[in-house]
Amino acid sequence: MRRLPVSCRIILYPLRSGNFTDVSADTPQTTPRDPDAPMTSLERRGMAAMLLAVALATLDTAIANTALPAIAADLHATPAASVWIINAYQLAMVATLLPLAALGGIVGHRRVYLSGLVLFTIASAVCAFSWSLPTLVAARLLQGLGASAIMSVNTALISAIFPLHRLGRGVGLNALVVGIAFAVGPTVASIVLSLGTWPWLFAVNLPVGVLAFTIAWPALPQTKRSTHGFDRVAAALNVVTFASLIFALGEAAQRAPSGTVIASFGVALVAGALMLRRERGHPAPMLPVDLFRRPMFALSTMTAVCSFAAQGLAFVSLPFYFESVLGRTQVETGFLMTPWSALVALMAPVAGRLSDRYPPGLLGGIGLATLCAGMVSLAALPANPHALDICIRMAICGAGFGFFQSPNLKAFIASAPRERSGGASGVVATARLIGQAVGAALVALCFGIAGKHGPGLALSLGAGFAGAASVASGLRLVTRDRGEQAVEMARE
Repeated sequence: MRRLPVSCRIILYPLRSGNFTDVSADTPQTTPRDPDAPMTSLERRGMAAMLLAVALATLDTAIANTALPAIAADLHATPAASVWIINAYQLAMVATLLPLAALGGIVGHRRVYLSGLVLFTIASAVCAFSWSLPTLVAARLLQGLGASAIMSVNTALISAIFPLHRLGRGVGLNALVVGIAFAVGPTVASIVLSLGTWPWLFAVNLPVGVLAFTIAWPALPQTKRSTHGFDRVAAALNVVTFASLIFALGEAAQRAPSGTVIASFGVALVAGALMLRRERGHPAPMLPVDLFRRPMFALSTMTAVCSFAAQGLAFVSLPFYFESVLGRTQVETGFLMTPWSALVALMAPVAGRLSDRYPPGLLGGIGLATLCAGMVSLAALPANPHALDICIRMAICGAGFGFFQSPNLKAFIASAPRERSGGASGVVATARLIGQAVGAALVALCFGIAGKHGPGLALSLGAGFAGAASVASGLRLVTRDRGEQAVEMARE
């Protein structure tokens, strides 16, 4: 196997020693056991460690979204410019998810996960000490890189613990924790901002990161490694492609000079074409274009991008709407954001179990249609709504989004061969982040176009994306082919 580049060896060096087993392609895994047997205590601790780290990254996103107006005011940044606090995090994640997913297949998903957790925790401390918008954006880039390492292999590690017929429960637990973290995030942000300044929002990550690493070190599962080497050129082209794409979206939303936007999109197109050409014929390409030939996988990706664009439009615009338009306080904003995420947390495990019995296309279509209706009702709020009116509409959105998330995750994993679970895991996270980045960029564009009416326009756009996602999810009911059924039978 080709040696890894020096940079990768340096990042992973601290994790070489200790409780690591060299699991290569020709090294046997643990003895197969009854798929209906309960999880072992080690597997439960491994799952707990993964969920804690995912909660950490999700909590940070929810906190940053809610606190964006306060951070912008303290750093003397405009609302449109402050969106880069969100975009920088997403740019780093989108640009590096697929290379890190490929790296996880070579050096082990466990090592990439632990390395990302360490980097995320350190970067959180840097965020807490930032003194200007540029320094905070730079720190958020580092934090996004760490979160990318966590998210790129998270689904692959879950599929290593749960057999296919119980995978819905595993991804349901994952979605439950994400929902709880989003639910707690606005409340935590409100409480912290009522007691102190915004840097403490990032400082709370430090003890949680240390706890997650302590649990994860001895408990994360080993996974079978690929025999091929890490393609540094393809990884660099991937980073340039997605970083240029997200940068172009952000600049277009800021209504930057057209030359800058066109040049950025051009770089993304050229780098992407070169990456696809280089990886033609590769058994496990970094961007798994071969998986997109599977209708279920392609439609699941489209569903994820559109639905998370709707979520991004809502979660970035609503704090500004509540505070700037409705005149609510920071604490009130946090509590008004909570019903959406709380209902996601309640619906996610229910939808996860149902996805083991009913088609994901049906469940996702119902959930996303509900989300669309909820966002239409938010956009149509009266001038001076009562808090209960807002909470009911937020709860409808959360219930719909929670009903879609777990079935869609299972559809992703079930439509890809088990040996390609790392690539599928990378696409899961990439689709989510591209959708959120598009949503955040469109919010900035709405602010620039419509001024104080920008949040209402953003919510209307979000309803349109949710409707498109519902249609894409429903199409999976008529595109499930025999080849995909054979893949699922082989995985079971």
